[in-house]
Amino acid sequence: MQAIATILVALIALEHVYILILEMVLWTTPKGLKAFGMTQAQAEATKVLAANQGLYNGFLAAGLFWSLVHPDPAFAFQLKLFFLGCVVLAGLYGGATASRKIFVIQALPAAIALVAVLIAG
Repeated sequence: MQAIATILVALIALEHVYILILEMVLWTTPKGLKAFGMTQAQAEATKVLAANQGLYNGFLAAGLFWSLVHPDPAFAFQLKLFFLGCVVLAGLYGGATASRKIFVIQALPAAIALVAVLIAG
């Protein structure tokens, strides 16, 4: 179960690197416009805010990667719980306020990873 939990945490971290790229680099491109359902004008008007969001997603990814490489297993476990919890809460908030799609893309996978980490614990 430990291997599955580790793989899930890594996938959540990689997902947040991808979100960082979407929000910081691709926001005003056709890929970004499609991913977030925006017009070019909306994307241009919000690109600074999106870059800020992307940076926060990068911090979540960094914390999750840190949890995978930390040499102290007890501290690594706490890091996983904290950063996965942050992702779940952010996904729940985004799903409730911005788009239900965020719940499925962000909160649900992180919750599954969190359960796996707790079981592997």
